[in-house]
Amino acid sequence: MTFRPLHDRVVIRRIEAEEKTKGGIIIPDTAKEKPQEGEVVAVGPGARDENGKVAALDVKAGDRVLFGKWSGTEVRIDGQDLLIMKESDIMGVIEQSAEAQKAA
Repeated sequence: MTFRPLHDRVVIRRIEAEEKTKGGIIIPDTAKEKPQEGEVVAVGPGARDENGKVAALDVKAGDRVLFGKWSGTEVRIDGQDLLIMKESDIMGVIEQSAEAQKAA
């Protein structure tokens, strides 16, 4: 099954946080906070303005984004836990530096 969000909505898959701290301490599941970073899976066509024109979204599928802790609605589609939120709930896109892209 495929899911296509409507208007200015975005589907995001959370990117799980590290299991250990930098000092090597393992964090138990009960102490972890929900990650506020995710990957955009799908985007809607955009919102309509007063004139009826569609304004395209600034994010695209594959972008890594940061969003608010309580943003979006959690859904389960094809066995995956996803978030659906409006583009305005996204705080920004994480862009990799040239060195990080070469390493990947």
